[in-house]
Amino acid sequence: MGRQMSKRVRASQSQPEPARSNRSRPVSELLPSVGGAAFRRFGFVQSSIVTRWPEIVGEKLAAASAPESIKFPIGKKQDGTLTLMVRSAHAVMIQHVVPEIIERVNLFFGYPAVAKVAIRQGDLAPRPKPRPVPEPRPVPVELGHSLKTIEDPELKAVLEALAASVGASSGLPIVK
Repeated sequence: MGRQMSKRVRASQSQPEPARSNRSRPVSELLPSVGGAAFRRFGFVQSSIVTRWPEIVGEKLAAASAPESIKFPIGKKQDGTLTLMVRSAHAVMIQHVVPEIIERVNLFFGYPAVAKVAIRQGDLAPRPKPRPVPEPRPVPVELGHSLKTIEDPELKAVLEALAASVGASSGLPIVK
């Protein structure tokens, strides 16, 4: 029996350990997993519903309500119940536009994520003021007019900034 045990120990010692990456990592690489875990704990599969609530339902409804959680049936990721925190004076108004809210949230997700809305009355935390969007720099003429047909202002601004930085650079990119 002593021989068998020593063979087992030697066999397990011969396997190499997986390589560790002791590199420093940017905070931006770590934050999505930390924030995602916190949002999932409170019922949010996608945190962008909280940050983009005014875009989803409009400024008027966003001033009176805030998403609190989305609870899905066990084993499903659709037909959930969206819980909204609503200022008590606006609860009746929100209740009348619940079908529109469901439609807008499902349009935002791209699938029927929400089937019901539960309303809780209470005070809302003040929303932070949105940061002003910097004005995009003009696109260099040599890049053409291909970006002029893009209708989404955010996508257009990002692509114009990318085109401007590509146009301002010279030579091949340096990869570190």
